[in-house]
Amino acid sequence: MADTTEVVEEKILAYVITCGDEGVQINEGIRLGFVGAGLKLEGFDKAIAALKSLFVGEDLRIAASEECDWIKEQLDLSNWEQTTASAQQHIESLADEVGLLYSGFLPFKDPKKLKHDIKGHMVRPHNIHVANKICFTLGGGEQTYNLGCYLISAEWVHKVPAKIAKKLIDVQIAFYKKISKNDNLEFVFEKEGILGEKIAEKNVKALKKIGIVAKEVAKE
Repeated sequence: MADTTEVVEEKILAYVITCGDEGVQINEGIRLGFVGAGLKLEGFDKAIAALKSLFVGEDLRIAASEECDWIKEQLDLSNWEQTTASAQQHIESLADEVGLLYSGFLPFKDPKKLKHDIKGHMVRPHNIHVANKICFTLGGGEQTYNLGCYLISAEWVHKVPAKIAKKLIDVQIAFYKKISKNDNLEFVFEKEGILGEKIAEKNVKALKKIGIVAKEVAKE
């Protein structure tokens, strides 16, 4: 008798850099968070170079998102319509500058299929930030979406000088405190991911060196 067992291939999820805004939800792909998706973020190019050295063989993606406070402020724009248009244009240009695949734009609508195997959308309320924590991913991007967390990729911090890491991390923390009007955002670490425990622990030590300590995110 012929074997009719169906072989199901496990889909490999792509890594995508997005804004760390708590409203960004990636339904297909794994998210690496940088405020404003890295636009006008000093040291971003160094972090990208480090990430490329860690995710060997992976073509990293980048996606813009709607209602990005960082881009609105950095480009001195007056409304969200201008910000939406500018975000798409500038993030696509940034992708070319640092050698990333531009996936497209994440809107406040149903999950949208973007280029390069990415799907996602924005889910927080319009004009309202609801996060009360900052989650630092250490081992391979966001593993479990949490609307209560801003997201900062820290997989790369052990690969760059502490001075560069501190400046890049601190400016993101300061901005999230500003937009949330909360100086006491809780810090949490997410150590899970493809890079493994050893890399995650290197990042814990590197973050501690620049003054960032946190509790580990509980495993699901």
